[in-house]
Amino acid sequence: MTITLLQYTPDPEKLIEYSARVCYLSQEKMSPTSHEKFLPGLLKNGHLSVFEHASATFFIEGISRACSHQLVRHRLASFSQQSQRYVEEKGFLYVTPPEIEKNPKALEVYENTMKSLQEAYEKLVSLGIKREDARFLLPNATHTTLSMTANFREWLHIIDMRVSPHAQWEIRELLTLIWKELYAIAPVVFGLTYFENWSKDIDFKREVFSQRIAL
Repeated sequence: MTITLLQYTPDPEKLIEYSARVCYLSQEKMSPTSHEKFLPGLLKNGHLSVFEHASATFFIEGISRACSHQLVRHRLASFSQQSQRYVEEKGFLYVTPPEIEKNPKALEVYENTMKSLQEAYEKLVSLGIKREDARFLLPNATHTTLSMTANFREWLHIIDMRVSPHAQWEIRELLTLIWKELYAIAPVVFGLTYFENWSKDIDFKREVFSQRIAL
């Protein structure tokens, strides 16, 4: 899988600070570094609506349909996904789960099945079957591409839910990559403060953060 940060709110942490200070009419207290102390207080106290003023959009490639089906359940985000109705899926690429990949006999069964499905899909299309009907053969493993936009509050929630030992491996890896990109543009927001106060698996988050995010 690969991700690309397409766009994000300019100077997002200062915008969040300004928006929060509107509530108290204290904008005059802002300084170039004031957000570094101000935003953690908001995160700790649950004043999270102000984090909705900033957003980020990602282009996501090479994840499975099984992964995207989980991702689009986050309804406060916006999605534009590759259509299997209009896009030709001849010789479709697919994701192989690590547990299958490390088992030679299982891998042989898996790859033979995928080859059979590829051939069957191509045969249906050659017989004049519309792509929208031929796609019924396509497995959950099929690669998909999508664009996803969410505000910072929602990104925090999605990371909390999916960068977890209870999450499926593929979506956990995807959100770990996204977390790293978001931390690079907004380190105060996407540091550990939110998770230390609201996450049920903070020890796991700390481990991922130290090994993958804050490098």
